[in-house]
Amino acid sequence: MDNNYFDNNKAYPHNAEAENNKIHNFRTSPMYVSSTQNQQDTNQSFISEQSKKNMKEMYEYYKFYNIDKKTPKVFSKGSIGLLITILSLIVALTLYCVITDIAKGSLSNNVMANVNKQFFLQTEEKPNVEEQFKDESGRYTTEGIAQLLKPSIVEIFTYNTQISNTNPVGSGSGIIMSTDGYIATNSHVLDNATDFKVVLSDGVEHRAQIVGKDSKTDIAVVKINATNLINATFGDSSTVKVGEQVMAIGNPAGLTGTVTDGIVSGINRPIKTDAVGFEMDCIQTNAAISPGNSGGALVNMYGQVIGITSSKYVDSSYEGLGFAITINEAKPILEELMLNGYVSNRVKVGISFYESSTEIANNLFKEQFNYDIPEDINGLFILQIDETCDIANTDLQLYDFITSAEGVDVFDYDSFISVTKDKKADDTIRAKVVRLDKDENKIEFEIEFKLMADTSGYY
Repeated sequence: MDNNYFDNNKAYPHNAEAENNKIHNFRTSPMYVSSTQNQQDTNQSFISEQSKKNMKEMYEYYKFYNIDKKTPKVFSKGSIGLLITILSLIVALTLYCVITDIAKGSLSNNVMANVNKQFFLQTEEKPNVEEQFKDESGRYTTEGIAQLLKPSIVEIFTYNTQISNTNPVGSGSGIIMSTDGYIATNSHVLDNATDFKVVLSDGVEHRAQIVGKDSKTDIAVVKINATNLINATFGDSSTVKVGEQVMAIGNPAGLTGTVTDGIVSGINRPIKTDAVGFEMDCIQTNAAISPGNSGGALVNMYGQVIGITSSKYVDSSYEGLGFAITINEAKPILEELMLNGYVSNRVKVGISFYESSTEIANNLFKEQFNYDIPEDINGLFILQIDETCDIANTDLQLYDFITSAEGVDVFDYDSFISVTKDKKADDTIRAKVVRLDKDENKIEFEIEFKLMADTSGYY
């Protein structure tokens, strides 16, 4: 018979000393059973009464500690109640965190809430290059650049749900700035869209949200909910030299992960966007840059991003020229977009225009009035008026010409911005306007309007 036993915490009328004595007595007081082979009377007892008593006690003891041990009562009613309370608290805390994330905009559909996150785009000195990707001069090979940068360049698809939920209305490129999903791109890539999808180099897709966009400079930031991304390294664009070898990485015409090479054809190029005429410091390159490259990277042979490529920075007089916004010029804009969602301390008038001296302005005017812009008209040819701005409350109309502001002749973007650059929101501007009709009659008048705070990135 097995003398081992197990305590299953069942209520049992015993104490430790009694148990020890009982076990001791059981193990040291032998029970004598006859081994006689010629037993005649089977009812005759060969076991003493004391032995029977001991055996009965042993059986009850063994039965309780072994046979009746079916389901140990590990938890009391009080313990079960405590466990339920703890689990309820865990579930409540989880729900609170999810609801808080939604309220903060981390799961919202389009534009992110103001994250108020301090952001600093770190630029680095030229690094030491890994041996397998070095050339004789110690720089990356073209193959090395492709391997290094491709994981940091994404493809961005834009959708307009009023048109289609499945077919994109546009696409472009982006540069991963941080491991937690902040991505630089061009503002025009995001235009006319309500939803955005980012596709990483490994094909993984993420829904994106706009953090901020600035149409003046054609720079924007989007965010995806991801971690452990491979972010690009940013260099100092002031060290770029004419003739230096560079590479452009993006997604032209839907050709994902396209890499082209070239040289720096020129530096410190003051190039204006073809949309609003805002001037930015750009790097000129002969590396192929097409619309799908917009928002992609121009990199040096040390694997550093030195510019953000943009098809909006063009020169209509030439072909085969590409331009990238220098990273030094883009850096403060990206940081402000991260912090505020817009570039602060800007004002806007609320108009879009062409210089009257341009061919496109003359063609548009001629379509409306059937004659060329008179040579004595030199000003801003008005094409759009923002109804949300104070200038919309004046007598200014489309196809009018603003010829002066605050007593200064204005005939292009630079001359106009010189009048407003030191102004603040709600400051008043007086301007002279010329209006022509189809009979070539000319009317001159003045308007007065207040400048508006610009958080949209439009002029």
